[in-house]
Amino acid sequence: MKALTNIRWAALAIILSATTASAQDKTILERWEEDRSQIFDGADIALSELQWVARPLVVFADTPNDPRFQQQMEKLAAGLDDLAERDVIIIRDTDPAAATELRTTLRPRGYMMALLGKDGRVALRKPSPWSVRELSRSIDKMPLRQQEIQDRRLGN
Repeated sequence: MKALTNIRWAALAIILSATTASAQDKTILERWEEDRSQIFDGADIALSELQWVARPLVVFADTPNDPRFQQQMEKLAAGLDDLAERDVIIIRDTDPAAATELRTTLRPRGYMMALLGKDGRVALRKPSPWSVRELSRSIDKMPLRQQEIQDRRLGN
């Protein structure tokens, strides 16, 4: 009986490692295209991979326990479909010691939310949480987003 239990655990470990390996074989963009509701870790992101494909929305904090960080993540979770429609990829970075590319590029101090355009430029920097509605309005005012809306209307 013990041998059978050990075999089951070994089989489960193999399945989990294969699943993890296959997920790791995919790029961030491939994983995001499969499921746009995912939230990615800042350590996994290279901004150059996202340029002209997605609008990075980066939420920084010095700890995941920061109330502003938690409030922002709750607001984002409530509007994932609206953000996905606007090609927004959500990224969290709560480890200042990691010195990620995002932290060296955007230089947050404590809590900060930054929205980058598809061109890689910073469109917004906010020291307090924003609703998805506010974010959507800001994105919809961007020239590239307006072109996307117009192209969609014309069927391009």
